Amino acid sequence: MKVVISTLNAKYIHTCLALRCLKAYAEPDYQLEMAEYTIKDPAMNIVTSLFEKEPDVIGFSCYIWNIEETIQVVSMLKKIRPELTIVLGGPEVSYDTKYWMERVPEVDFIVMGEGEESFKHLLQEIEGEQKYHFLFGTAYRKDGEVVISPPRPKFNLNEMNSPYRFAEDLSELGKRITYFETSRGCPFSCQFCLSSIETGVRYFDMEKIKEDLLYLIDNGAKMIKFVDRTFNIKRDYALEIFDFLIKNHKGCQFQFEITADIMRPEVLDFLNKNAPKGLFRFEIGVQSTNDATNELVKRRQNFKKLQRTVTMVKEGGKIDQHLDLIAGLPEEDYTRFKQTFNDVFEMRPEELQLGFLKMLRGTGLRLRAEDHGYVYMDHAPYEMLKNNILSFSDISRIKRVEDVLEKYWNDHRMDHTIEYLVEHTFSTPFDFFQDFGDYWEKQGWSRIGHQLEDLFLRLHEFLLDIDTEHLSVIEGLMKYDYFLHQKHKPRKVWWEHTLSKKEHSSLLKSLAHAPSLAGPSFESLQASEKELHKHSVTELLDFSLSHYLQTGTFLKEPEYLIVYYHTQTKEKQVFHLPLSSAKIVEA
Repeated sequence: MKVVISTLNAKYIHTCLALRCLKAYAEPDYQLEMAEYTIKDPAMNIVTSLFEKEPDVIGFSCYIWNIEETIQVVSMLKKIRPELTIVLGGPEVSYDTKYWMERVPEVDFIVMGEGEESFKHLLQEIEGEQKYHFLFGTAYRKDGEVVISPPRPKFNLNEMNSPYRFAEDLSELGKRITYFETSRGCPFSCQFCLSSIETGVRYFDMEKIKEDLLYLIDNGAKMIKFVDRTFNIKRDYALEIFDFLIKNHKGCQFQFEITADIMRPEVLDFLNKNAPKGLFRFEIGVQSTNDATNELVKRRQNFKKLQRTVTMVKEGGKIDQHLDLIAGLPEEDYTRFKQTFNDVFEMRPEELQLGFLKMLRGTGLRLRAEDHGYVYMDHAPYEMLKNNILSFSDISRIKRVEDVLEKYWNDHRMDHTIEYLVEHTFSTPFDFFQDFGDYWEKQGWSRIGHQLEDLFLRLHEFLLDIDTEHLSVIEGLMKYDYFLHQKHKPRKVWWEHTLSKKEHSSLLKSLAHAPSLAGPSFESLQASEKELHKHSVTELLDFSLSHYLQTGTFLKEPEYLIVYYHTQTKEKQVFHLPLSSAKIVEA
C-alpha cells in the first residue's frame, strides 16, 4: 500500500511538523512519503505531482491558510483517481467535522485531533479488515451516512520516534524553518484560540529533546521555531533548554512563543548575561490591554508584569521581540483598540503584528458569536467583519494602520524618522499610522507596488500635504535613514542634494588632506580623495544630527553628514562635521 502525506504550506520556507510526526510514528510498519507544496503553487501542478507518485492512500494536513486550496486539489484528484483513498487531518477539520465530510464528499476519512495513533490505526484497517467502527478519533462514511467516532485518549509523547531525523530533510535544513515541539497543550483558556480546547500540558523527554536539537544543529539547521504554546510555563524546564542552546547553538537561531507576564526576572537576567545577541527571538501575544476584554475571553494577563519583561529584554539588547495584537476582540471598540495599540507601541517592540480576530472552528468565541454581534467570513480564515461595537468601516481603517505599520515600522526602513514623528509630530503613534494609512489609501498607493525610494517619497509627500512643522529636521532624519539602508553608495537619492558638485568635491578634497577634522575614525580610513569620491556621500543638515543621536534633543547647529561605504564588507560608517568647520570647504 503506497501512502503519501501532504500539505500546502503558506511559504516554501515553512515546513510541516505534523507530516513528520505521522511518518515517525507510522514507521517501520508503513513507509510514508512526504510531499510538501505551497498555497501559491497552481493546483494542476500539485495534482500532477501527487498523481505521478501513484499513491493508494493520500493524507492532507489542513489549516485555515490552506483548506480552500486543499479542497480544490482533493476534488481534482478524486476525479482522475476515483479509487484513491483520501484522508484529511489537522486543526481545521478536527472541529465541525460533519460539516467537512458533507461539504467535501471526495474525502473518505477525517482524523480528528492528535493524529499519530489514529492515522496509523486507520492505515491498518484500510489494509486489513476495514472495521472502522473500532477507530477512535476518526470520521468515516457508512451506507451514505457520516459516522464520527469518540475521541482518542491523549497520546503518550514518550512513544514518539524522532520526527527530525529523516534523510530527505537534511539538504533543506539550512534553507527552511524547522518547527520543533517540546510540549503539547496550553494551561490557559483564551476563547479565541484552539489551544484553549485541550486541557493540561504534556512534555517530551528532556534528553530526547536535547539529542534532537543537537542533531538538527550539527546537520546545518539555521532557524528552529519552537511551537510550544507557552514555552516558559515551567521556569526550570525553559531555563535548561535556554542554557543548552546557548552552549550548543553553532550559529543556529531559535524562536519561542512566551507568556511575558509569567517570565521570571532571574530567567531574563540569565539571558541578558549569557545569550549571544540574535540567538533568540521571542513572540509575545499581548492581544489587548483592556482588562474587561481579557476577562470576557478568559485571558489572564498582568500587563505591568508583561511590560517589565519586554522592557528587561529590550534593555538587555540580546533578543528581538515580536508582539501580537488582535483587533476585534469583544467590547473593544475603535477608541479602546487605539489605546491598546499605543500601550504596546510605547514599549517599541522590534516587530508589532496587528492581526484581526479570526472566529476559529471549535473556539468558545465562535460558539458565542451572537453574544457580541459578530459577523465573519463563511470560509477560512473566518476573519471578523464587524461586531456590536466595531463597524466594518472601523475594521477597514485599522487595516490601513496595519499596512503602514508593516512597511514603516516592522521593516525598520526609517527608525529614526518614525521615532521622531510619533514622539514630536503626532498626538500618538496610532494617530501617525492611521493618518498616513488613510492618506496612503486615498492616493491609491495600496494598489501599486513600491521600491525603497517610493516609501520615502510617499512619506515626504504626506508630510508636505499636512504642512508638518520642523520638516527640515524630519527630512534630515529621512536622509540619514535612507543612507543607512544602502549596502552600496546610492546612485540616486529621492531629494535635491544640499551640496553642489563643487561643494561636495571641495569638502572631500579638504577631508582627504585633513582627515582628523572628521575625527579619529575617519582618519583611520586612510582614504584618498579618489576613494572618498568613489565610496562616500555627503549632505548638509540644518541641525546637529550627532547631538540628536546622543541626547535625543535638537541643537540648531548645521552639520555635514558624511557616509562612507566599504565595498568589501558591505558595511558603512557615518561621520559628522559641524558647519563651524566650513572653512575647510574653501581650502
